[in-house]
Amino acid sequence: MDASATGVYLITVTPFTESGELDLMSTDRMVDFSLNCGVTGLTVLGIMGEATKLSAEESRVFVQQVLKRVSGRVPVVVGASAPGFAPMRELTNSVMAMGAAGVMVAPPASLRTDDQIVAYFDMVSETLGPGVPWVLQDHPVATGVQMSTSVILRILKNAANCMMLKAEDCPGLAKLSAIRAASERGEARRVSILTGNGGGLFLPEELSRGADGAMTGFAYPEMMVDVCRAHAAGQIEKAHDIFDAYLPLARYEQQAGIGLAVRKHLLAQRGVIASAAIRKPGPKLSAPDIADIARLVSRQSQRLAQLG
Repeated sequence: MDASATGVYLITVTPFTESGELDLMSTDRMVDFSLNCGVTGLTVLGIMGEATKLSAEESRVFVQQVLKRVSGRVPVVVGASAPGFAPMRELTNSVMAMGAAGVMVAPPASLRTDDQIVAYFDMVSETLGPGVPWVLQDHPVATGVQMSTSVILRILKNAANCMMLKAEDCPGLAKLSAIRAASERGEARRVSILTGNGGGLFLPEELSRGADGAMTGFAYPEMMVDVCRAHAAGQIEKAHDIFDAYLPLARYEQQAGIGLAVRKHLLAQRGVIASAAIRKPGPKLSAPDIADIARLVSRQSQRLAQLG
């Protein structure tokens, strides 16, 4: 993973059995499925990966299983955000030794001022060390921390080993444009910008604003892959047509509270994971939810057939 990264780094789910144990067989199928869809990287132990529900040992076991199955075919980024720097360093050292390409760090909710945010990520860079590439995660909806364009540019200036920005402020198009413009003017180091608004809800517009791809999750990752490929080939209208075919289902999957349950249900239906189980505490879909999803999948199939 470096500052030239492009394409789709898929945020994966963490498969569990019905009893709540890690499902390593489904983990292998999930990796194979993702690679067959054409992703250029994987990101594990993210927010939608239920990372906070795993023990430290489970996190290592899961990452090791993913890396073993990937076998070096694409880079794997591991979420390493933690309440303190000791567990962040411990997990980072462990996964990098296994073969991870880098780690991703988000700011803790305790940060309030711009200077506090910049100082925190200076300490992140020092903690991880110069040999560990890392991703700056800008996700204020989840963290409660607002990072302005100027703050992000200050962080990137201070951290030579920060190779990527995961941009998922919403709305974030203006911020994305400003960061990319700063690098084009030579005022900031150019890093890879992969966008994270769930399911790629603004992906075509983000690509037109200068994003290099997406780092998010969706039960149909082939949509994001195909949109990125079409856009890179200059086929902008085709990129929008592909995106439009999937949009109703992507929108449904982004509901607060049940979004992960929807994604796991769809992945189970597609045969990717054996169970749609979410580790407790977690939501369950109702019969009307499942009926909604079935209707949306059917209509999506019709739109895709029309696209040819």
